[in-house]
Amino acid sequence: MDITGNTVFIPGATSGIGLALAVALRERGNTVVVGGRRTELLDRIATEHPGIETVRIDTADPASIEAAAKDVLARFPAVNVLITMAGIMRVEDWHRPESFLESAESTVTTNVLGPIRLIAAFVEHFQTLPNATIMTVSSGLAFTPLKITPSYNATKAAIHMLSESLRLQLADTAVEVVELEPPAVQTDLIPGHAENEQAMPLDEYVAEVMGLIETQPGAREIQVERVKFLRYGEARGDYDQVVAAVNAH
Repeated sequence: MDITGNTVFIPGATSGIGLALAVALRERGNTVVVGGRRTELLDRIATEHPGIETVRIDTADPASIEAAAKDVLARFPAVNVLITMAGIMRVEDWHRPESFLESAESTVTTNVLGPIRLIAAFVEHFQTLPNATIMTVSSGLAFTPLKITPSYNATKAAIHMLSESLRLQLADTAVEVVELEPPAVQTDLIPGHAENEQAMPLDEYVAEVMGLIETQPGAREIQVERVKFLRYGEARGDYDQVVAAVNAH
């Protein structure tokens, strides 16, 4: 993926990593369109970040994805980068199904079906372009589980394997598939996490990601140094110790 000159659509970018990445990409000379459910947040972004375009989208709703994709393709026909940022993370207790089942189903809908439907909405258009990028968003927890978020871990593992598979299928096209693998980052993905001193500061994370995109334009996985502890535990042979460390607090 080139660092500049793109038209980028980022559903799920009204806060956290998505918004910070949208701002950074806009500063690098890209046209950026952010999507989200809450129109008041979209309006605020348009006011506070002139030049960033917005579209309403609920990635848990197939009809909303279809409508938003048509809107984006009509208004921004040069769109050539999709970053499937939208996701939810919920604490679950699997001892009792009534305490986790609804949460698990919502997590799968947003974190797995959402990206699948988004990719389906853009992949034919992308294949008509000389270059295009689908950037999926998994997590370090795709490779090392956090005990309290089983469904989130599972959905991010699914996104990792989906990314691997799509890359193979689309190898005969000009569409790149790049997987962004964040570690714990100081955002409001779960309540209180933005103040978690063990998580990576958001601005530091996005700055390192932008540096990796610039210096490794052909990378298949965008991995900041901090996520490699989670990503490669099994390969290093210290997986059990990594799991224990992640779940020690």
